[in-house]
Amino acid sequence: VQLVESGGGLVQAGGSLRLSCESSGRTFYSMAWFRQAPGKEREFVAAVLWGLGGTGYADSVKGRFTISRDIAKNTVYLQMNSLKPEDTAVYYCAATGRQFYTERDNEYDYWGQGTQVSVSS
Repeated sequence: VQLVESGGGLVQAGGSLRLSCESSGRTFYSMAWFRQAPGKEREFVAAVLWGLGGTGYADSVKGRFTISRDIAKNTVYLQMNSLKPEDTAVYYCAATGRQFYTERDNEYDYWGQGTQVSVSS
């Protein structure tokens, strides 16, 4: 199983980016995005239930980020709008086969390599 991310980059505050994560090998109960800023612990950003399409978000990104999935392409997206300097981090795609919704990183079994998002002020 591989999770391959793309779409990171450098953007000015207020700008937008869209991250993509393609899963090869299988589908999962849910997929999520986490992020880790320098000197900080990895934190949950958003998750989507693959079959039902239900979503969840961290309070810090609600109303600005949208997670979605394309079942035919086995791909999950993170649309990030109104970006702030504090959104700067390495963003990781993750997937779990556990049959429940979770925001805990230790309950995700598969991880992408990470993609850097940098937001300048």
